[in-house]
Amino acid sequence: MTPAPGTLSIAGLSITYRVPGGSVAALSDVSLDVARGRTLAVVGESGSGKSTVALAVMGLLPAEAAVAAGRVAFDGIDLLGLAPEARRRLRGRRMALVFQDPFSVLNPSLRVGEQIGEGLVVHRGMTPEAALARAVELLREVGIADAAAIAGAYPHELSGGMRQRALIAGALAAEPDLLILDEPTTALDVTIEAQILDLLEELQAKRGLTMLFISHNLGVVRRIADDVAILYAGEIVERGATAEVFARPMHPYTKGLLAAIPRLGERQHRLAAIPGRLPDLRAPPTGCRFAARCPHALDACAAPQRLDTHAGRVLRCHRAAEIADTPWPVPTDDAIAGPAGGTSTEPLVVARDLAKTFTLTRGLAAMRLEGVRVVHRPVRVPAVDGVSLEIRPGEVLGLVGESGSGKTTLGRTILRLVEPDGGSLRIGGVEIGGVPQSKLEAMRRQAQIVFQNPDSSLNPRKTIGEIIARPLARFGIVPSGEIAARVRRLLDTVRLPAHYADRYPHQMSGGEKQRVGIARALATEPRFIVCDEPVSALDVSVQAAIVNLLAELRDRLGVAYLFISHDISVVAHLADRIAVMYRGRIMEIGTTAEIMRPPWHPYTQALLSAVPTVDGDHADRIRLPLEPRRSVAATGCVFAGRCPKRIGAICDEQQPPTLTPSPSHSLACHLTLAALAQRQGSERR
Repeated sequence: MTPAPGTLSIAGLSITYRVPGGSVAALSDVSLDVARGRTLAVVGESGSGKSTVALAVMGLLPAEAAVAAGRVAFDGIDLLGLAPEARRRLRGRRMALVFQDPFSVLNPSLRVGEQIGEGLVVHRGMTPEAALARAVELLREVGIADAAAIAGAYPHELSGGMRQRALIAGALAAEPDLLILDEPTTALDVTIEAQILDLLEELQAKRGLTMLFISHNLGVVRRIADDVAILYAGEIVERGATAEVFARPMHPYTKGLLAAIPRLGERQHRLAAIPGRLPDLRAPPTGCRFAARCPHALDACAAPQRLDTHAGRVLRCHRAAEIADTPWPVPTDDAIAGPAGGTSTEPLVVARDLAKTFTLTRGLAAMRLEGVRVVHRPVRVPAVDGVSLEIRPGEVLGLVGESGSGKTTLGRTILRLVEPDGGSLRIGGVEIGGVPQSKLEAMRRQAQIVFQNPDSSLNPRKTIGEIIARPLARFGIVPSGEIAARVRRLLDTVRLPAHYADRYPHQMSGGEKQRVGIARALATEPRFIVCDEPVSALDVSVQAAIVNLLAELRDRLGVAYLFISHDISVVAHLADRIAVMYRGRIMEIGTTAEIMRPPWHPYTQALLSAVPTVDGDHADRIRLPLEPRRSVAATGCVFAGRCPKRIGAICDEQQPPTLTPSPSHSLACHLTLAALAQRQGSERR
């Protein structure tokens, strides 16, 4: 029987990678099927083999990879047996791949429209002019309003969400039947992530796309995927309908992944991290590869585990039926403490009326379309606009908001990594605003930062040991003879093996590099850390371990954090208070409990409604329009142009008053508290 167009079938696929001293079994006997018009999600930790599946389907495996066994078929065609030229014709025209990091995929020297149109010229025989016109149409199709201007821009001039949309537009250009997406929303904030998922659902319904969706974000998987395959250490351990797997996980690893997810409104205990690490796939266990980390393991688990079918589920666990309704053990006696310093303690960090404005000569804000030409006009953008906040010893202040809201600039301004234009700053009771950089030595030791992008913050020419040792030596934390031992302890603290000290950053995964950044920040034993998206690249289990670690350090050492993240579930779990930022201003601030319940600021409500959840409830999401172009400081409410509760010209022309539902809770809005409470949910659809 001939398969329907767009059908993908993988049978018994085993792939190895050559490494010094042997080989790594990246995939072992993996079998997957994706029917036309359906979405299969592949889920697992970093190193489990998810991306290898995508690269094998597309024929993009690196030279050191070898297919040891198996078959990959698309519409019944054996892809592994195709000649390279035939594979190239198929790739792009009928199969397309959206990579995780659009900035590393898009050519920085070519305009976006040219890159999208390139596939149309190659695969559809269009002229460059016709391809460019079609590229503009595709950009509109993926939700970009100013499509002609974006087509004329370079990748570095676009935001992360815009670049991801452009990458999807390029993948869709030749109208493929199969779309593979490798972590397409990892670096996006919740509203842009929700818009990308909306787009994929619309395109799938419109075009009948078959999608293979790779992700470690289980909330996203629950929303987008019809079926899910759980991959662990190169093996499929559970496969079934997404709703059924998430409602009743049967394999212990699936149970552990779901238990590790922070839930909105649940903050009583530590997260249930999965202990241990993936096995060494240079010599994988002959029995269950998860046994060393499994709370249900028995001696019999040392025997080879085969895939069996049980209750409509494919499982690799001989105890699956027996433990199907046994939950993953969740900590019950390790409650999260409050701020270690207590509410009467003097603030550790005090910012008053902080301001920072950038003059942009390039980028989306400065871009204008004049006729058929894209020109750039300088524009002043207030990244931080009169922000005041306090953080006490041992307190975690979460900072949330969309990309471009000013979160990172605020964090760096507090540390004087960016010079403020105005306002005052105190850390540890010492005024640091206006103090020369040469006089900030003491502050640099007690105030550290974990950067968002470890690739740009870790020196590629230094080993991991040298990177972590640098602050130890720079500040004289320990004698030189003890530095190596301290580096090993710091690596263990962030769940990395000691031998990683000899590796270079390019030899590690994104999540592993992020843990190195955290270890480096902890090296000086700081009192205050700015955490700028510290867990955005981490798997849910490693994320849980890092969040627990940060909470432990807060409780044990009194370390305070400004915790910046687009993952509101993580922020709500860890933070004592939450500040919501938009276009340089704090729209709402209060305790975590206060931010999690109405009355909310309309922007806070939209953010909370966009958080993907594993229970599959997305019916009440508020769909915000695209953000208007940035310009000079707004005279009224900065959110007025997108606000679903806008009440008229007053929102555009006058600064909103500060409302105080409680002494610890404030928000800026022209609506009354009663109106906010009554109207919450009225604009949802």
